[in-house]
Amino acid sequence: MTPKYPNLCKPITIGRVTFHNRMFSAPMGGTDITNDGCIGPKSTAFYELRAKGGAGAVTVSECMVHPQTDGSHAYHLDTAILNSLASFTYTADAIRRHGSIPSVELSHSGMYSGTYMTDKTRQHGLAQWGPSACVRPDGVEVGELTHEMIDDIVAAYGNVAGLAKRAGFEMIMVHGGHGWLVNQFLSPYFNHRTDEYGGSLENRCRFARRVLESVRAAVGPGFPIEFRMSGSELFDGGYTLADGVEIAKQLEDCIDLLHVSAGTYQRGFGDTHPSMFKEHGCNVYLAAEIKKHVSIPVATLGGLNDPAQMEEILASGKADVVYMARALLADPFLPNKVMANQDEDIVRCLRCFTCMAERAATATRRCTVNPLIGRELEGDVVYPAPVKKKVLVAGGGPGGLYAAYTAARRGHQVLLCEKESELGGILKSEQALPFKWEMYQLAHTYAKLAKDAGVEIRLNTPVTRAYVEQEAPDALIVAVGSSPLVPPIPGLHGDNVVVVNNYYREKDKVTEDVVVFGGGLAGCECAIHLGMEGKRVHLVEMRDQLAPDANVRHRPLLLQEIEKYVTVHTGCKGLEVRPDGILCETADGTQVLVPGTSVICALGQRSNTALVEELHGAAPFVRVIGDAARVSTITNAVYWGYHAALDV
Repeated sequence: MTPKYPNLCKPITIGRVTFHNRMFSAPMGGTDITNDGCIGPKSTAFYELRAKGGAGAVTVSECMVHPQTDGSHAYHLDTAILNSLASFTYTADAIRRHGSIPSVELSHSGMYSGTYMTDKTRQHGLAQWGPSACVRPDGVEVGELTHEMIDDIVAAYGNVAGLAKRAGFEMIMVHGGHGWLVNQFLSPYFNHRTDEYGGSLENRCRFARRVLESVRAAVGPGFPIEFRMSGSELFDGGYTLADGVEIAKQLEDCIDLLHVSAGTYQRGFGDTHPSMFKEHGCNVYLAAEIKKHVSIPVATLGGLNDPAQMEEILASGKADVVYMARALLADPFLPNKVMANQDEDIVRCLRCFTCMAERAATATRRCTVNPLIGRELEGDVVYPAPVKKKVLVAGGGPGGLYAAYTAARRGHQVLLCEKESELGGILKSEQALPFKWEMYQLAHTYAKLAKDAGVEIRLNTPVTRAYVEQEAPDALIVAVGSSPLVPPIPGLHGDNVVVVNNYYREKDKVTEDVVVFGGGLAGCECAIHLGMEGKRVHLVEMRDQLAPDANVRHRPLLLQEIEKYVTVHTGCKGLEVRPDGILCETADGTQVLVPGTSVICALGQRSNTALVEELHGAAPFVRVIGDAARVSTITNAVYWGYHAALDV
């Protein structure tokens, strides 16, 4: 077979280890971390799934090397802890038995110790240590590491690296980026020392060099050591790309693979983890420039999810390896699909941050487009149903499509009916927003998977109770979605008003002066898009806050974009839509006209309950999913659809 993407599929030897392709799984933290830092079985399964999916390497993140000065609630590898070494061994084995190379990321949080604490109230009680004494922006005092403490931490890196090798890990990644301790020493912003660890760039690299030498002494020659660094810190006072080049040159003789990321976690989360508002591969230029100045292999990452783009990165010499994190949550089998020339079946990451927000909110994992994530122990194989049944799915949105796909994989006879002429449900509206194109694309991917699995799809076919009785299915999955909420406000049905769901069909009606009526997630994202197009955009919201329905990772980045492009009017109740704008009432009773010759109505959704009630009891098995059950998220629609199909 001739590979469509030969560079992605090509093996690479780093040190004395050969990796079967150049698509690596980037460091991602687990969820069931024990109180003493062991890898729980759910996390082992989490990492194993990426190995089963074909990644050349799978990196376990983050293992804190020195608990005495780093109290973060993350992994610790320590023979004094019962089951610690065993948990790492089982995890390395789970990765390696699928042909992937197990790697572990060694780290120290430095002055940000406690960042990963599950109990955030404990952070202020921890002793914080960094290269220099200071007071953090949150008021926490940071002490300067002494020479004795530095020596102890350096030795700890080597000790943990040796244990990781004993556990079966075949590569060590030293985390030198993203604002953690090694990065703090490299950075003139954090490092104000006047001894041999501060001042000149050579001195600021000394701690990193000692760490890498300690790791090498522990793992021996030929064992791959990877160094993760921020190519640039991307903020005023931090080091630049030119500095990043010099850092790489200073350290390359200690490294087998240079992994170039970007930014710092505390000061530039949206740089380190590119949002949907940034171009895919936005950080690749950093690796490409550094690669020109070093002789070792270089890895890159940054919101990558398109095999064609990743192939070009390798083919043009910008990097030797591509890393993915969120893309391999959305589709863990992306590497296998690339290797098999089945890239059209890849489910693309939406860069919606559900995965990271869920971890912050509930200490679990979830992915909008992949219901397996965080629940890998429940099984990642869809087994045939013992009794084959006829299944009718009402509605061709994301939940209905995934339910149909799953039911067909179980061997059922599946019929999916969609009342409109196109599949996708509410996702159809995303095609007009370039930064949300993957959401529109998702429906097409799900539809292809469903058709390939044998689902019969009927468009322009509303499902009524009579239709169900005519088809006589054994199971009915109701995924009829929701409808836009358009309250009886004078003028809201005027010719100058476009409902946000219909914007993709009626965008030519929108003038250069626009008022977006409703400051939830949909309204904010549409307002940003209109602002990016150069329109003058006002946003009216009755509540005091914008986008309370956005997740905790996406919302801050969303608000940054709002600040760039939109004039915001919170605490304003819309009274009347006029040809020249929206008449609003403020909290003190003052009436103001928010100007605009076009209005986008984004006041929310309402479940299609009448149809749900009509279909109640229409088949022996009936399950209501997605917005039809409760106006919620794509995540819930997909997850509920998957499990509804498993229950048939």
